[in-house]
Amino acid sequence: MAKMKQVRQNKAANKPQTKARLIASNKKARHDYLILDEYEAGMVLTGTEVKSLREGRASLAEGFCSVDRRGEVWAENLYIPEYLSGSWTNHTARRKRKLLLHRDEIAKIQRKMQEAGTTIVPLRLYFNEDGRVKLEIATARGKKEYDKRHTLREQQDAREAQREMRLKNRGVQG
Repeated sequence: MAKMKQVRQNKAANKPQTKARLIASNKKARHDYLILDEYEAGMVLTGTEVKSLREGRASLAEGFCSVDRRGEVWAENLYIPEYLSGSWTNHTARRKRKLLLHRDEIAKIQRKMQEAGTTIVPLRLYFNEDGRVKLEIATARGKKEYDKRHTLREQQDAREAQREMRLKNRGVQG
């Protein structure tokens, strides 16, 4: 019995423990796009934007990213609502926000953008362990309608297979 508890504790110790707190995610992006590369970017925010995010209010649904001529990456159309207790210093809800990435990451993104049909989409907005706001972005290529149906069918088949295996295992043990 003691050996079993020790094994469970070791398994729990091997799992990576992240204290990242999710603010918003773009679930539709993984459905609509084939994700090529993912990057973690910091964001330049004002004080009222951070306070609004701490309340857990944001939306990535219509957001996209772009690279300008100077090699800076910008997040556009992300919805961070105005802070309710804010005064005249409040921010606008859908302004362009600069993303902080390393120079080599920006160069990779620009090379990917040269390919036809490639775009940059925001995936997740979260606070990392240090309490800083991070945006997970990805270079992606749009899926065709039949690709979307194929992905959904594969997910459904995997779920059904898992369900069948679970039922068979219960039958053998019980």
